[in-house]
Amino acid sequence: MTATVITDEVRGVDATVDGDRLLVDAAALPQVIGWQLELEGLCRGDVCVPVRDRDALVVGDQVDVAVVAHALQRQVVVDLGERVVAIALDSEGRRQALDERHAPAFTLPDLDGRLHSLEEWHGRKKLLIAFSTW
Repeated sequence: MTATVITDEVRGVDATVDGDRLLVDAAALPQVIGWQLELEGLCRGDVCVPVRDRDALVVGDQVDVAVVAHALQRQVVVDLGERVVAIALDSEGRRQALDERHAPAFTLPDLDGRLHSLEEWHGRKKLLIAFSTW
């Protein structure tokens, strides 16, 4: 099955639901979130975040996306029914976004399914209402 992972981009990825976990192939992790599981921990380029409990991340050849996000100290929301995972920016990125008061570029569907991007309303005031049934 395909799941949607939302970081600074929206990506589709083959995934497995296992109980209350969404699992993706460890080899796909760099394409999905930009980090790779190495012996040293989770790495991106020359930066590695040590992983204390590697067994909590790994299930066979797959990794639990939410546990990976927590290991990177990022907030995460998982909707298994919709197969969607949203991973927040790191704390510095969130702080910078709040200081700059600048929304990142994004595209979302309206109630009729038509896609709209934030850039469409450049220069005009906007009100974004978001809700969830969680």
